[in-house]
Amino acid sequence: MTELPRSPELSLSELPARLELPALGVNLIAFGSLASALLGPSTFGFAGPAAAALIAAAWLGRGDLPGFWRRARFADTFTMGRGLVAIAATISLARQVSDAVLLAGPLMLVLVIVAGEPVARRLGELAVPYASGLPGVRTYERPWVSAGTLAMADWLALIALVVLAVVGGPIAATGGAASPANLAAGLAVLVLLACVADSVFRIQARRTFQRRLPAILEQFQPAFLLHWSAPSESTYQVEMWLPYLQRVGRPFFIVVRTSTGFEAVRRITDLPIVLRQTPSSMDALMVPSLKVACYVNSATINGHLVRYSQLTHIQLNHGDSDKGPSYSPVFRMFDKDFVAGQAAIDRFAQNGVDVPADMFVIVGRPQVESIAQASGPINQVTQPTVLYAPTWSGFHGDADYSSLPVGEAIIEALVARGCNVIFRPHPYARRSAVNAAAIERITARLAADAAATNRRHVWGPKAERDMSINDCFNASDAMIADVSSVVNDYLYSLKPFAMVAVTEPAQTFTAAFPIARAGYTIDASTGQAHGVEEALTELLDADSRADLRRKLKAYYLGDFPAEGYAQHFVDALNSFLSPPLAHKGIGLIGYPPAER
Repeated sequence: MTELPRSPELSLSELPARLELPALGVNLIAFGSLASALLGPSTFGFAGPAAAALIAAAWLGRGDLPGFWRRARFADTFTMGRGLVAIAATISLARQVSDAVLLAGPLMLVLVIVAGEPVARRLGELAVPYASGLPGVRTYERPWVSAGTLAMADWLALIALVVLAVVGGPIAATGGAASPANLAAGLAVLVLLACVADSVFRIQARRTFQRRLPAILEQFQPAFLLHWSAPSESTYQVEMWLPYLQRVGRPFFIVVRTSTGFEAVRRITDLPIVLRQTPSSMDALMVPSLKVACYVNSATINGHLVRYSQLTHIQLNHGDSDKGPSYSPVFRMFDKDFVAGQAAIDRFAQNGVDVPADMFVIVGRPQVESIAQASGPINQVTQPTVLYAPTWSGFHGDADYSSLPVGEAIIEALVARGCNVIFRPHPYARRSAVNAAAIERITARLAADAAATNRRHVWGPKAERDMSINDCFNASDAMIADVSSVVNDYLYSLKPFAMVAVTEPAQTFTAAFPIARAGYTIDASTGQAHGVEEALTELLDADSRADLRRKLKAYYLGDFPAEGYAQHFVDALNSFLSPPLAHKGIGLIGYPPAER
């Protein structure tokens, strides 16, 4: 589930970054360079502080250097400092040469840095992307000359200016009006003009596209769309559904709501994508061929599209679990909720959320079709591989099911039993400083054990990026996880699993989270891991709940045969696309009429 992020509490350790103290330090050093140029007895006294400021800026911004040509954040942070250094170098040069023409370039460079770059960045923000992958439509989302390219040109010109001011007037004065300083600044000016022109061109192209969008979609004839809004690292919510949406065999497109989300989705698919940032901008999508809108999370912004009542609104969700968000009343705003099995339906009633029975459609969980089944009892595996897949801490305290604070104890117990470990934390886990530190300690422990014993532990990018979650499932013989959808998906394999009880003591854990009946419980409700050894004995040796897992598999994941399992979802979605649905008019639930 995706909810609006809360504002994190500010800790003292975060204060320097929030106040941008590193940038302030660079600016103060740069101011020292200017003071030396104005007041110092030496013409070249500015050079030391200037070099220190530039080196410090480059060091502090080194994380952005790989994307220097595409991102301007690095330059934005240190604009003032670079401007001060440029002024200091210009003053130094002015004290060495008498020809005012030789100072035109340095002065232009100062203007480009302190005024031109902010203008170029603002234009670049206005020239947001708008569409990608629509048949027959050429779009211009990617800049030819970005603000990052301008920043690079300005940096090179600034370094050249500082060097010229240091080596002295004779060299700087060679060439007259075409002196090295003027040429370097002229290059920066040309890049600025190209950057501005490129942004203006893209803004105009976007406006033209906006006017033509209804006609473009009329020609494309989409049967449905997928609506998505979430942090850019959440593209897994979209990616998991694309193969099955494509199997439906009807034209469709993806609607994203932010420019960062647009770029993130474009990195994972070539399918048509349209960016819509405001509620009224959704009107252009309402073409007669469009019958269904699909959703993969419960973001509040979904309401911008749900208001169009001529569509059938289907919540697909991005996972099924016993977490509180899985039975949120928010689901009642959709026409249909596609669920994996009967457990998802019962969960609402069990938690006092009244939802009409005809809203639910059991379709299975198509993403599990590639999960391999257990080949035999776990106690026949000589050196089992255990997947540890902890969840994150959630946006709110009552949704913090993460076991990472006690993860080291779990890993130590697995290592002591000679297990191979696959460690795959949730993509959001590092948002919490506590969990991020735990991840670092766990990966260090696994690395040390792998080096000492040659065990085949897997962690880091290999487990989190190179392997899909299903790859991790298939490479494991058992799993330890928290309350999350990975448990429900893992149930398809019929392999044993253990769950970590974080919000409930072990005695009430299965009542609160019924799927835990099919696994074994580690109690972490007190902040310490209890019952780890007992749970591992059941998990890796006795496995007394193997028969119960077989019974609960159909309850949670649908009573469908393995062959053609995902086709049930495809058929269900197709049933809402044909025959054509009756047009019910545009409903504006809680919204004023859209401006046109």
